[in-house]
Amino acid sequence: MLPFRVVDRVKFIVERQLVKGAGFQLLVVGIFIGLISLIGGMLVVPQGGEFEDAGSAIWWAFLRLTDPGYLGDDVGTWQRIVSTLLTVSGYVVFMGTLVAILTRWLIAKMQDLERGLTPVTLKNHIVVLGWTSQTLPLLSELLGSSGRMRRFLEQHDTRKLSLVVLSEDASAEQVHELRMEPGIGRRFRQIILRSGSAIQPDALHRVACLDAAAVIVPSAAHEAGSLVTSDVETVKALLSIAAQARHLHAPLPFVVAEIQDVRKHTVIERAYPGAVEVVAGDATISRLMVQNILHPGLSEIYNELLTAGSGNEIYVRGGESMAGLSMGEVAAARPLAIVLGLLRRNGKGWNVELLAPSETRINADDRVVLMARDYSETEPDPKRQALPDIQRGRAKLTPPRPAAAPRRILVLGWSRRVPSLVAEFASYRHLAFELDLVSVVPENERTQAINAYVGSHNTVECRQVEADYMVEGELRRLQPDRYDAILLLSSDRLASGEEADARAMVGYLVLEDILAEASRHPQLIMELSDPDNRQLLYGHKSEMMISPMILSHILAQVALRRELRMVLEELFTVGGAEIQFRDPADYPLPASVDFHLLEKILAREGELALGIFRQRADEYGRHLCLNPPRRDYLDIQPGDRLVVISQTGQVAS
Repeated sequence: MLPFRVVDRVKFIVERQLVKGAGFQLLVVGIFIGLISLIGGMLVVPQGGEFEDAGSAIWWAFLRLTDPGYLGDDVGTWQRIVSTLLTVSGYVVFMGTLVAILTRWLIAKMQDLERGLTPVTLKNHIVVLGWTSQTLPLLSELLGSSGRMRRFLEQHDTRKLSLVVLSEDASAEQVHELRMEPGIGRRFRQIILRSGSAIQPDALHRVACLDAAAVIVPSAAHEAGSLVTSDVETVKALLSIAAQARHLHAPLPFVVAEIQDVRKHTVIERAYPGAVEVVAGDATISRLMVQNILHPGLSEIYNELLTAGSGNEIYVRGGESMAGLSMGEVAAARPLAIVLGLLRRNGKGWNVELLAPSETRINADDRVVLMARDYSETEPDPKRQALPDIQRGRAKLTPPRPAAAPRRILVLGWSRRVPSLVAEFASYRHLAFELDLVSVVPENERTQAINAYVGSHNTVECRQVEADYMVEGELRRLQPDRYDAILLLSSDRLASGEEADARAMVGYLVLEDILAEASRHPQLIMELSDPDNRQLLYGHKSEMMISPMILSHILAQVALRRELRMVLEELFTVGGAEIQFRDPADYPLPASVDFHLLEKILAREGELALGIFRQRADEYGRHLCLNPPRRDYLDIQPGDRLVVISQTGQVAS
């Protein structure tokens, strides 16, 4: 074995001290300064003169080393040479190295502060675990929910909303994104960024996760084919929160978790023993897509109800202030809102009773479901004239109508959502569908994914087509005008949502060019990942779905009012209360009818009127008018349809 050289040994020791941080670096520099001062003092001691002893010579050397102003006071050639060398060494060692160490330390500290490594000292705040494509619209939804947020803050005895976001690497760029988000803007100061992963105990402590009023876990993006899916990351995050609570003997916070595979619902509940609401992202979007195919134009309804804006939203109010009143009395006292129904306790859960009869009495522990433009409109307004009571009996069950022929659907693009989409089509057992799935993904991979997710799907016939729908020739060979509906999906296999949307929009333009020559124009539904891309296709003829916006709204509103999830599932799943379009000719309407009279006529049929869907769009391209003023005449034109909620059945398997 070769012996270590003394120089290498010294360099190794110095290196080990320097990597320990600024404090040890300053110590090493201080030692060097002491050595240089000692050597400089020893060099001038033999000269005698003004130096009484070695100590005064060393002090003389230290002064020259740290301050060049003493250089002109020296006498004698040797003393001046030593003084000059000390001064030059001072510039290099004392000033240069010291300033460099302090500057690097200060920059590192500033970067650490920007990354958000300091634990927050908050309570009853809202924590978002993860920076994904849904984070910005999610934060915008939370900040924009003024009335519902006010009730949330009162419930948790806090005055100001504080949002804490845990990001893998918090940065100044993310702060800039918060500032530029339309729904956030100047309110970005209410948002605190912290760095870390949701599976790290230190990171959970950094965001004060156990002291939060609500914790939201949005689904993260993952690479296609990866064994570590977004659902696995969600389960790991919930396990980490539960483990930290057990370690600190602290209560578990309320969690709203998004998963992609609805089959993992029970896994989530098993992983997290506390209060948790699970939002199945893929299943939710698939439900909305299928409902929109069955009821063309429905996308305008859920885009209004499930995205932030100036339109109507669904609110859930506690029954304490309405106890003893009937549903009809509650509706009459709220002329700007529509009462949809009730939630009633059933053990630890709730029974959803939309379209409840008007004579139903409200209990203190019930929840009342309403639709309004603002939270304040769900409260009684003594300044406004009360509406005449409307008598609504028990809702009539509308049997499902089997289709005469299978519906032909063309699905362009592939994502993890397609198996869930097939499963949703299969849930409508009274209908038959023929799906042509077009993608460049190999056929066997897609077939295997669908069979593993859905299993038997007798009412849905899937045909796999390997083609690139962006190539006009391949798309033209599919003869898209022969289909009843065409779905353009945003791919999850590309690097970003912008790239996925760009591909979908190019495919849409190619499709429009082909359909312009055809005599038949099928229904077009396009899914986008980035809400900013909505304005790029001006004058488009398709129905758009902004998936992150819809899911962000659901996550935010469920975090503020957890019972809302069950209401949305009831409205947008097969069977039960459903939003439907009806022909005005199906009802005995007079020539001139206002919305209040329309409500009264539909109530006799056990249905609930929500508004009207115009055949002709207004100047903003909108067809939908939900919850119009009660005394405004509707001026129903040929082709207009009524928007109603009716009770539908499900065909037994």
